[in-house]
Formats: sequence, C-alpha cells, structure tokens
Amino acid sequence: MNDMLEIGKLVNTHGIRGEVKIQPWCDDPYVFDELEYLIIDGEEYEIERNRYHKTCQIVKLEGVDDMNAAELLKNKIVYINREDMPLPEGRYFVADILGLEVREENGRVLGEVGDVIKTGSNDVYVLKNTFNKKQILIPVLDNVVLETNIEGGYIVVRLMKGLIDE
Repeated sequence: MNDMLEIGKLVNTHGIRGEVKIQPWCDDPYVFDELEYLIIDGEEYEIERNRYHKTCQIVKLEGVDDMNAAELLKNKIVYINREDMPLPEGRYFVADILGLEVREENGRVLGEVGDVIKTGSNDVYVLKNTFNKKQILIPVLDNVVLETNIEGGYIVVRLMKGLIDE
C-alpha cells in the first residue's frame, strides 16, 4: 500500500494572485475543506484557502503568490498522506481496490479489478483478465459484494442471475 494518495490534478492557474485550479479525483470534492496541505512533486504546500467552483477546486497555496509561480505547477498530480484521509468503516480508496482478485463464494476466480466506475448511485467494478475473456461489470451493492479484504488481496461476490454468460 502506498503512503500517498492521488487526490487530483492541477489543471490550470486561476487569476493573477497564484490560485490554482485542481480537478478533484475523490468522491467528495469538499474533502479539500478538511485538508491543511497538499503535496506536489514531493513538496508540501499549506492551503491558505480554497473554494469549489463548477467541477474544480480553486486553491491558494502558501508560497505560490502569482500566476508565474502557479504556472510551474500546471499539469501536476496532487497528493495527500494516506493517514490524513481517514475513511469510515466499509469504505475503501480506489487505489486499494484496483488489482484485487474477485472471486465468487464457491472460490471461482472471475478476474481482477481493473477500473472503478462512479455511477452516482453505486460504484461498479470493471474486471480484467476474466475467466471467459469477457469484461464483467460488478455493481458494488451489499448483496453482491460480500467481503472486501484489502490485506488478503481479494473481494468475494455473489453474482446476480444473468450478470455473466456461462
């Protein structure tokens, strides 16, 4: 497990006072309200202020005081230390889900999680390297995903009828 989590990408500058526009990669873009700093290129930047605007966060970082300084950060990935982003019980970081083996209750391996699609109502795991060479989409619902074991490297599912061709 990586100690750092990607939480967005710095996509542009905003204004002339050094603010930057960050495209958030988290479920809740308002998580930026709880953060004290961001890590860009291994360097910590204290957050002086931020606000949500359209689909992005507009952030003023300490020491980035003009458009030229902000421009140097453009297209950089934004990180945070994992321990500064606690999750409620039963919630997981996408980074931890990717690559997990997915198996049925009977032990049959279906593949591994290659992507996670956000649908709004529930996530969907996209499996790769599946047993029948077809892509399988697993809805992340309590009656489908029975166990998620990050340390063990697997997810146990109960497939709904018709979800895969046999």
